Amino acid sequence: MAEITIEIGKLSFLANIYDTPTGRAIIDALPFRSSANTWGDEIYFETSAQAGLEPGATDEVAIGDLAYWPTMPAFCIFFGSTPASHGHEPRAASAVNVFGKLQDVDLTVLRSVRDGESIRVSRS
Repeated sequence: MAEITIEIGKLSFLANIYDTPTGRAIIDALPFRSSANTWGDEIYFETSAQAGLEPGATDEVAIGDLAYWPTMPAFCIFFGSTPASHGHEPRAASAVNVFGKLQDVDLTVLRSVRDGESIRVSRS
């Protein structure tokens, strides 16, 4: 398992990356910069990492999950309900590969992220 730092504006988050094909693709693409997009309680942003859907890919995710959405492709951070949710649980727009998890989830801080904010993802 690897550890990464996600910097969004002046905020900083630590996360663990799983040893999966997608997790390795994310690590291989580091460091990279992007711009934040929000969709309910999800932050997502473009990445140069490339991966196909893995066995077990799902639209059902948990709070704090990091996932790869091959449609964009995008790096996604889930921390609450999205427009696709059936209640308060996080849900992706379509199947994603979960490849990691935030070490700490502070909803107030995550909800303060705005579209267009600068993002930098690097190895810790």
